[in-house]
Amino acid sequence: MECIVHFTVVQKEGPKKLRGLIFVEAGERPAGEDLIGMFADMDLHVVPDPDDSQRFLPAGLDPAFRYIRVNELDLGEEKHQEDHNLKSILNELLSPKRAGF
Repeated sequence: MECIVHFTVVQKEGPKKLRGLIFVEAGERPAGEDLIGMFADMDLHVVPDPDDSQRFLPAGLDPAFRYIRVNELDLGEEKHQEDHNLKSILNELLSPKRAGF
């Protein structure tokens, strides 16, 4: 099963949002070692932050980034997010027109 990892690499120039891919068994979530391996494949060598389970710190002496923060693990489960702009447009279109306007 595929797991899409959404993460942010915080660099001196500013944050950069990226994605990675990990394969896991059905019904399982990736472990910390899976994430470290995925980052290493992207040439981002990290160690886990002992104070924050979603944050990884650079492992090298001359890091190209300050830290990496995992934002979301997408295991293909259905998600629903209400779109307020779309809802107000539809309400406007479906509401009865007022006379005189």
